[in-house]
Amino acid sequence: MFLIRFLIICICLLYVVRAIFRLLGPMLFQSIINKAQQQNQQQYRSQQYNSQQRPSDKVTVDYIPPTKKKSVPDSEGEFIDYEEIKKNGNS
Repeated sequence: MFLIRFLIICICLLYVVRAIFRLLGPMLFQSIINKAQQQNQQQYRSQQYNSQQRPSDKVTVDYIPPTKKKSVPDSEGEFIDYEEIKKNGNS
C-alpha cells in the first residue's frame, strides 16, 4: 500500500514540475538570451568605438617573439666525441 501511494505521489509531482517548467521555462531562457544579446551588443559597440579612435595609417605591434639563443652556450666549451678504450689483459 505504501509503495503504491509513493508511486502516485511521485507521478503527480512529475506532472506538476513539468507543467511549471512549461510555463516558466521559456521566460527563464528568454531572459538568459536577452542578457547574452546585450553583452554581445556592448562588446560590439566598444570594438567599434576603439577602431574609430585609432588612426588607420599607424602600425601597432602587439607581440615581439623572443630571440633564439644558441643551443650550446659559449661557456660550455667544445665537445669531444667519446671513444671507448679497451684494456688488453685478463679482466
